[in-house]
Amino acid sequence: MTNLGDLEIFAKVVSTGSMSLAGRALGFSPAVVSKRIKRLEDRLGTRLLQRTTRQISLTEAGQGFYDRVLGILAGIEEAEYYISGRSAQMQGTLKVTAPTSFGRTHVAPHLKSFMDMHPGLAIQLVLSDEFTDIVGEGFDLAIRIAELTDSSLVARRLAPVRRLLCASPDYLAANGTPQTIEDLKQHRCLPAHNNDAWRLEGPEGPLSLRPEGMLVTNSSEVVREAVISGLGIALRSTWDISRELKDGRLVHILTAFEGSRHVTLSAVYPSRQFLPAKVRLFIDYLAEVYGPVPYWER
Repeated sequence: MTNLGDLEIFAKVVSTGSMSLAGRALGFSPAVVSKRIKRLEDRLGTRLLQRTTRQISLTEAGQGFYDRVLGILAGIEEAEYYISGRSAQMQGTLKVTAPTSFGRTHVAPHLKSFMDMHPGLAIQLVLSDEFTDIVGEGFDLAIRIAELTDSSLVARRLAPVRRLLCASPDYLAANGTPQTIEDLKQHRCLPAHNNDAWRLEGPEGPLSLRPEGMLVTNSSEVVREAVISGLGIALRSTWDISRELKDGRLVHILTAFEGSRHVTLSAVYPSRQFLPAKVRLFIDYLAEVYGPVPYWER
């Protein structure tokens, strides 16, 4: 009978596209991974993977085998989920990455409740404003605020994202309030930390503009503090500035315009067919916490 561990290694090699990345994720050396794959192929009497110096790809037999292996692993995961659900004990480590500001303000505060419900589950939360290769770096899931285009990953929408143009009362008192989008050219704007263009939707449809400002930073949190302090105009998400809008530290301007509605808050993970129960539980939990109308919008 084929060793179950060999199937897990095979599936990880396929999902990562690399012996070394698969080994890193599973705690094996590349040599051990290669040896286990060869043992699996020898037992089956067929080649599963085509190996070159640059990439690994599935053979025709390997593709069919991989599809069935995912079903096997998913079945085992479901069986474990059934038992863990009955015993209320989810075990293991959940590795999650999220944007820095969002992770600090809207993920971290909710971890205690989730971990109280699953005391046997450890969480490794890595915050970064850069897109992370979740497969290559071994993450179970990523929380992303973006217009998602990577079809190799599966995404579940957690909440809508509204982004508004805003400035502080002090900035507007000193520089005037813009009345049209064209007026922004006469104002000091604060580009996003990744210097992307502002993609907006207005009365006449979508438009794009690239703001220019005196501040360049790799930190979204710096942009947030800069607009609150009166340095200029920014395009910010309501999850980030709802409190400041309510208490008057920021003012919503050019209210006919908002950021593109194609940007959403999503949980992203590698495969729909082999979704670990711990990942499903965490995604379901966050979706319930945020709700169809997120609490920061209420």
